[in-house]
Amino acid sequence: MDDETHAALEALKGEDETFDDLLSRLVEDRRETVRDGAGLWAGTDAAERAREKRKEMKRGVGDR
Repeated sequence: MDDETHAALEALKGEDETFDDLLSRLVEDRRETVRDGAGLWAGTDAAERAREKRKEMKRGVGDR
């Protein structure tokens, strides 16, 4: 791990928390964030619109 990464993790780590504890907490926080967002587009056409926008963007990249 480089010094910059170590310093960033150290800043996030609680006083009595090990790096393993920190990483476990960060993973769980991420899982909760994903779970909280699951289903937000249910009942809308947002997912299809996002797919279409992605296709448009990919086509635009090939044109350059």
